[in-house]
Amino acid sequence: QVQLVESGGGLVQPGGSLRLSCAASGFTFSSYFMSWVRQAPGKGLEWVSDINSGGGRTYYAASVKGRFTISRDNAKNTLYLQMNSLKPEDAALYYCARVSLTSPHIIGVVDDSYDYWGQGTQVTVSS
Repeated sequence: QVQLVESGGGLVQPGGSLRLSCAASGFTFSSYFMSWVRQAPGKGLEWVSDINSGGGRTYYAASVKGRFTISRDNAKNTLYLQMNSLKPEDAALYYCARVSLTSPHIIGVVDDSYDYWGQGTQVTVSS
């Protein structure tokens, strides 16, 4: 069965860095567009970043552009999010999500095209 398992979250001071991973299994990872989505306490889902199936095209929310880097290793079936210069407002539960092959996906939008989600990994940014 399809599984997405995030890891790498934790507590970091403002200005620090974390690298999130999302281990995928149960499907042909290299065929799918993938996303990172986050949810801060008391707020809705916020799109963070997208990457195409081959990893050659990436997209970022304005709030993280220049600080976060999305990447993937299709040989390892793993999605990554390198987060640098973290700010308190980056604190959230971070999810990786798979974009369905059969639903149109709008870059920058948390839409109905996601067919599988991980359980999330918590990022806390505090001094």
